[in-house]
Amino acid sequence: MADLAQSDSATLEQQPDSKEPIVVVDNVSIIFDVKPVLQNVSFTVQRGETRIILGPAGGGKSVLLKLINGLLKPDTGSIRVFGEDVSTMRETELFKLRSRIGMVFQESALFDSISVGDNVSYRLHEDHLPEEETHARVVEALRFVELENTIEKFPSELSGGMRRRVSIARAIITNPDLILYDSPTGGLDPITSTTIIDLVIKQRDVTHTTSLVITHRIQDAYLLARSRFNTETGKVEQIPNNGIDDSTKFLVLNEGKVVFDGTTEELVHSTDPWLKEYLS
Repeated sequence: MADLAQSDSATLEQQPDSKEPIVVVDNVSIIFDVKPVLQNVSFTVQRGETRIILGPAGGGKSVLLKLINGLLKPDTGSIRVFGEDVSTMRETELFKLRSRIGMVFQESALFDSISVGDNVSYRLHEDHLPEEETHARVVEALRFVELENTIEKFPSELSGGMRRRVSIARAIITNPDLILYDSPTGGLDPITSTTIIDLVIKQRDVTHTTSLVITHRIQDAYLLARSRFNTETGKVEQIPNNGIDDSTKFLVLNEGKVVFDGTTEELVHSTDPWLKEYLS
């Protein structure tokens, strides 16, 4: 998506605080029905970084993304996104902030009663963009996920993997500064999962958008860390010589606590017994 990449680059050039972290989670805890879901969680996501969030089911990963998006408030601690404290924002302020965030939900969360094109353009219509520009951007976003021929179809006519790709198109159509992927491969077969991860890699390498990616599949995480999108061939390929993408890092949660925060190399060579068992 060359236009998206150019737009993203222009945005970066206009922002004097380009070195400021995109997300800062500081000592955040939240409790549901007296059960701690997240406990004293702290980490930072830099501009252009892809942060893979791993951990067993029920460890608080999806709750963490909802907190970052301002859909939930922490009981203690603070969360800063684009330098703004989302934990103290009013709903009107959060609405404006979310216009800079793309969200890919666990089960796609498409509207069944409207077409693929209308699903993808939903946020553009909210912003009252001219119809001609809206249509052009919908086609561009669907072409990016290789589904431009589905624009007139309804979600019920698509496979699970195709619906997930449409949700990615919807998330990227506004040229967001941050993308939150909540288990984008959840419930999909291995081949379809690889297709989705390839799209996440493509988005990372074409636009360099800051992203947080939840996954339950270790193989998906390593694919993200060890692959790149080749703009000449238009395909995702393994980085030569067992290379690793420097912009991709890991956060591992277990029982609501951070048990790892660092690079792929540090994760692979960790001597922590729990981590070694989890990754094996």
